[in-house]
Amino acid sequence: MSGGTRHDAGLATLVARRLALVAEISELTAETQRLNQKLSGIQMEVLRLELEIGRHGGSAELVRDLHDAEESAEAMRQACIESEERIVAIEGKVADVDCALAEATSD
Repeated sequence: MSGGTRHDAGLATLVARRLALVAEISELTAETQRLNQKLSGIQMEVLRLELEIGRHGGSAELVRDLHDAEESAEAMRQACIESEERIVAIEGKVADVDCALAEATSD
């Protein structure tokens, strides 16, 4: 294989890697949006339950439902944080690939 062909193959590999990473970021971003939407719904349920408890007192069932909703909200918050951390890590990989592409095309 000649040097030019190897160089082209190396560029193609870097571009393919970058595209795969960007697709992964896109998927994680969509997942993060879904998680945030779920979190918003759960937060609305927490508020509803708190209002209900404030108006009518805290029956065992309402208190249990509130506790469950608060736990769900916390789990959703944690899932959002983890998803955002994965996005940041992949963005770092994209930056590395971009640097490699810049070096490979600077000739």
